[in-house]
Amino acid sequence: MRNLKVMMSYRGTNYHGFQRQDNAVTVQEVVEKHVSSVLNEKVTINGCSRTDTGVHANSYCFSVRTNSLIPTKNFVRGVNGRLPDDISILSCEEATDDFHARFSCKAKEYVYLMHCSESKNPFATDLALHYRRPVNEELIRKAAQEFVGTHDFRAFCSDSTGKHSTVRTIYNFDVESNGVLLKMLVKGDGFLYNMIRIMVGTLIMVNEGRIDVTDIKRIMDSKDRQQAGKTAQAHGLYLNRIFY
Repeated sequence: MRNLKVMMSYRGTNYHGFQRQDNAVTVQEVVEKHVSSVLNEKVTINGCSRTDTGVHANSYCFSVRTNSLIPTKNFVRGVNGRLPDDISILSCEEATDDFHARFSCKAKEYVYLMHCSESKNPFATDLALHYRRPVNEELIRKAAQEFVGTHDFRAFCSDSTGKHSTVRTIYNFDVESNGVLLKMLVKGDGFLYNMIRIMVGTLIMVNEGRIDVTDIKRIMDSKDRQQAGKTAQAHGLYLNRIFY
């Protein structure tokens, strides 16, 4: 049996996240249907991450086991020919038998996009957070560095129930701007439920003077979700890169 490593991208607007659900349309459900059709056998795809409703992916990995002998190039062409326009297969390659998209992952990088302008961008309504207030980029960048390192992120998690550990390592948290577009890039060994969106929401509150940079360590030590910022909206978040 072959084990395939597949990369794809998708616009999450029309989906209730990646993982299959009983009463909602998800990316996994749609992709599995068309992958099964191309492989001519019912398969289950193993995703690298559970993305939330409305979250996008520039680069998302899934693995799938199959008895099909289809060439990898034909797999890409065949599946893309069936998928809706908001999902695209980028590549497919043979993987070792022990490869698993989720469990073999060493690190992930997410990007959060903010359109910082009084006027909204009608072409990015569901692709970037519209933020009308003035932005102090240097202040946000300074505050973001407080998250770098190995910490207990319980205060920046919407639901820690059932988690054996809420300790995670953030390798870098970069803040870049290009005109009215503000981009936050965060890379870590793993992320808790809504962790990035809560960190972004906290940085927004720092920008607005409602949380001080020096408060972030205190909030982290408190392990109290109520002390951190609001959860930033999902449509500004993208899974950007996966590291194996």
